[in-house]
Amino acid sequence: MKKKLLLLLIAAAVVLFAAGCSRNKSDVETGATEEAKKIVVGATPTPHAEILNVAKEVLAEEGYELEIVEFTDYIQPNKMLESKELDANYFQHKPYLDDYNEENKTDLVSIAAIHYEPLGIYPGKTKTLEELKDNAQVAVPNDTTNEARALLLLEAQGLIKLRENAGLKATINDIVENPKNLKIIEIEAAQLARSLPDVDIAVINGNYAIQAGLNVATDALAMEEKDSLAATTYANIVAVRSGDEEREDLKALVKALTSEKVKKFIEEKYQGSVVPVF
Repeated sequence: MKKKLLLLLIAAAVVLFAAGCSRNKSDVETGATEEAKKIVVGATPTPHAEILNVAKEVLAEEGYELEIVEFTDYIQPNKMLESKELDANYFQHKPYLDDYNEENKTDLVSIAAIHYEPLGIYPGKTKTLEELKDNAQVAVPNDTTNEARALLLLEAQGLIKLRENAGLKATINDIVENPKNLKIIEIEAAQLARSLPDVDIAVINGNYAIQAGLNVATDALAMEEKDSLAATTYANIVAVRSGDEEREDLKALVKALTSEKVKKFIEEKYQGSVVPVF
């Protein structure tokens, strides 16, 4: 009797072991482990994290858990993506990513363009562009790509003239005409909205303007046109590490971010200050 019971226990153990091996093999082949179902994405709070929270609902229907890690700067999301603490990030445009890769010898890539945020000129101590006086102070973002974008917008308003073909690499050193002798002050992008009481006007990134309660369509003195060089270049992207482009979970992330549910949310919530590009 004891021998028979022992044989039954051994047989049961063998079955359980085989089942476990089969399950593990299946999980590896399909990528269907619990860990693989979780996607960790870095983002700035507005509008990126807000948009991701809508995509999170879409992803849940597909069996994915989306964890959103919020950042208030433009440096850490790429650092943490490179160090594999994030699966992807969503906060930047392609020119910024290209500059980051070049400066940091990294290999991060874009897998999708999601939306565009028109840059705007906002009033500080001076309430209209017509009232702008000689030697007025103009605040612009201090990072390479966004500064060029700001200078192009100032040029479009006739306030300055840039060196021919300076384009998206323009810096204050490329200003060849400045009839009002404007004082261009370079400020970290996240601080631009706070600088408004201290400067005459400021050129502010879309996400930071939204965080400050500003809407480019109603509050800005001027904004980038839909057909401008910036509008066709500065769409905000989903970035991943090179080699991860074909991961099924990241494809699901892109599919969720470009869904009709997300598009409707963007259009209704931001009223033109964030524009979907899909």
